[in-house]
Amino acid sequence: MRQNHPPTPAPARRPFTIAPSIDDIERLAADAFKTIPEVLASRLDDVLIRVTDFPDAETEHEMGLESPFDLLGLYVGVAMTERGANDAQGEPDMIFLYRRPLLDYWCETGDSLPDLVRHVLIHEIGHHFGFSDTDMARIEGTP
Repeated sequence: MRQNHPPTPAPARRPFTIAPSIDDIERLAADAFKTIPEVLASRLDDVLIRVTDFPDAETEHEMGLESPFDLLGLYVGVAMTERGANDAQGEPDMIFLYRRPLLDYWCETGDSLPDLVRHVLIHEIGHHFGFSDTDMARIEGTP
């Protein structure tokens, strides 16, 4: 005798069942940006945030990277602590988030992707304000 089984329901859709796209990372960065204290966010109006798959070859060479996967994000610009009152504004300051290295790190560590994107974004914003990597590690309480 055949038993009739109810159809197996489709599994609930989990976020990121495929590799998140550049648009997905941009949305995570936008969400993370909303969590930045207004006192800092108000001084970031002219900073552009860009998501690309990898750093370009020039950046890779200038940074001395062994692999393009070695860089999760980068601030490009003149830190606020380095600006003079009479400095002409040249190219806009930019923060780059690199999708493929972020995804690689996310897969290796199992960290939350939104938390990782937020961490890297805040780290690069710290460079805009003139903080060094050492300053930011001290602020975050990491060695």
